[in-house]
Amino acid sequence: MDIRAIFMGLAFALMWSSAFTSARMIVADAPPLTALSLRFLVSGLLGVAIAWALGQSWHLSRAQWRSVVIFGLCQNALYLGLNFVAMQWVEASLAAIIASTMPLLVALLGWLFLGQKVRPLGIAGLVAGVIGVAIIMGSRFSGGVSLAGLVLCGLGALALAVATLTVRGASTGGNVLMIVGLQMFVGAALLAVAALATERGLPINWTPRLILAFAYTTLVPGLIATWIWFRLVARIGAVRAATYHFLNPFFGVVVAAALLGEQLGLADGIGVAIVAAGILAVQISKQATVRSG
Repeated sequence: MDIRAIFMGLAFALMWSSAFTSARMIVADAPPLTALSLRFLVSGLLGVAIAWALGQSWHLSRAQWRSVVIFGLCQNALYLGLNFVAMQWVEASLAAIIASTMPLLVALLGWLFLGQKVRPLGIAGLVAGVIGVAIIMGSRFSGGVSLAGLVLCGLGALALAVATLTVRGASTGGNVLMIVGLQMFVGAALLAVAALATERGLPINWTPRLILAFAYTTLVPGLIATWIWFRLVARIGAVRAATYHFLNPFFGVVVAAALLGEQLGLADGIGVAIVAAGILAVQISKQATVRSG
């Protein structure tokens, strides 16, 4: 048993899930795209500076540069940009649940469009994921929820799933922290253009909560969690590492409830458990496919 990998996976899941709560705090006091672009700029500067101090180089392989561009666009600009905008109307717990379906989307898209084999357990996991999300959505719609916010969160998860399917080789060849930093610059540049076009002149309410949430989001989910993820993938492989995503729905709703006081009903709890079980089933199925292949 790789104890270090287990701790890395748990740390990544908790950090990644907490980002939705801190994002909700940020957009309460600042324009979302402006704040996110600035966050990426700071994270990128820190990441590249630390990587340079550690002797890492920006001379990357072709696969690594492709990772920088695609993940900078899909993960940072589209996935996080859409989620930050949606967070103005959608609760952090719901955004975390929708984003947590990304492994299910990866498996579904790979099955439908890339001819990737999915075992019966994986199909059962996909069905469970759909059922779990339907239970949660039914509960939230009855209580009133922003349809536009849900669509933006869904599109963001889809963008990240597409990036995951199209990029390979990012965690091999070294220079991991440099790759993370350069991805941040891509997201910062793209979102700065969008912010100038849509948010020029919007005020920023400088509060202690905004400053703390911005600092936390920049350093922990933005930089440290991304670095841990690449290191975890390099250590145990993408399929096994992705298993830890099944913890994200649980961590996401717990952190939002603890720090934001978001209310969770029985239907939410049941739906979260079913989604988590579906994600776990899909990942176990993938591991079995890899072993048999």
